[in-house]
Amino acid sequence: MSTSISIQEAQKLVLIAQKIVPLKDKEVALDKTLASIEHLGYIQIDTISVVQRAHHHTLWNRNPEYQHNQLDELVAKKKVFEYWSHAAAYLPMKDYKYTLPRKYALLMGEQKQWHKIDKTFMNVVLKRIENEGPLMAKDFRNTKQIESWGSKPAKQALENLYMQGELMISSRKNFHKVYDLTERVVPTGIDTQLPTKEEHIRFLIKNYLRANGIAQPGEISYLLRNTKALVSNALKEMYSSGELMQLHVKNHLYYALPNVVGLLKTPLISGQIKILSPFDNFLIQRKRMQTLFNFDYKIECYVPEAKRIYGYFSLPILWDGLLVARMDCKAERKTGILHIYNLVLEKYFSDLDAFTVAFCEEIKRFVLFNNCTEILVHKTTPYSFKVFLQDALDMRSLL
Repeated sequence: MSTSISIQEAQKLVLIAQKIVPLKDKEVALDKTLASIEHLGYIQIDTISVVQRAHHHTLWNRNPEYQHNQLDELVAKKKVFEYWSHAAAYLPMKDYKYTLPRKYALLMGEQKQWHKIDKTFMNVVLKRIENEGPLMAKDFRNTKQIESWGSKPAKQALENLYMQGELMISSRKNFHKVYDLTERVVPTGIDTQLPTKEEHIRFLIKNYLRANGIAQPGEISYLLRNTKALVSNALKEMYSSGELMQLHVKNHLYYALPNVVGLLKTPLISGQIKILSPFDNFLIQRKRMQTLFNFDYKIECYVPEAKRIYGYFSLPILWDGLLVARMDCKAERKTGILHIYNLVLEKYFSDLDAFTVAFCEEIKRFVLFNNCTEILVHKTTPYSFKVFLQDALDMRSLL
């Protein structure tokens, strides 16, 4: 089945699939967090803490009742685990077997590890964890066999063992990884059989389409080595067998699950606003955002200061289904101030009054989410919006 849809319909399908504008339900907060991770397939972990870290931020946008301890609780309950997706991520434990192809390739030397392989050293590390239980990198500083090497080789050995599947991260302490044997972390009843290539590729396709609505081969295989050709072939086969449909959006061909067009009947709550993490699943693929949402976005923390246009850590703002602004900000937790260094409205922006009302409500939630109590607006583009915004915000009413 092949059909054409408008760009607005394509945008709606993506937003519904991403659950970026969550519907009200009676689900328990922890269950809702788990459901979000299982639906999206992964939540990217990032170490940058200018505002709340990406994994917390992404989940908070999909679960208004999200609390930071929920991820730790889900890891402790063995419902989610850490591994590599296209980047470091929290993954659903039910999908554990689909991390095995990468682990197997690394273990067998078919794929190169990031760090030098020292099997003798790795065996020392593995034996200590086997005998002593979960350990962190710092726990190896006084190990007699390796004390002359320092802590860096220990970290590298731990990461090698983790990436090839012999160790897993059982918890974190102050964001530091705690490693344990895989067999002590994976719960009973989880499928640990290595999937075939066909099973793995079909999983990648269905997982991506469920969470993103529509997709092209390069989007499904994003940053996954040696998969694009396999994904392309599988998509064609699944379309031919009726498992998938094709959608034409302007001049672009996308694949989707057969029931996806029916989602267009689902109403989106109008006027909703979301301040997004740069690593949110919704917009992590920048080229896709430019094609589907006409939003040209680059995170500038990796750009030299002199070349930055919007700021160090600019957060995209979604309003009424469109990406309409970006906000460079920082949570100064000692003073309790959320600094808005630069809030830029897109050129095509309209209906400023309605946006301002929605933004003021959401920024107050965002301030509290970042453990702050006040807002300080430094700059807006256009400048006139700063006065407009300051009049609308009651700066001292956030406690």
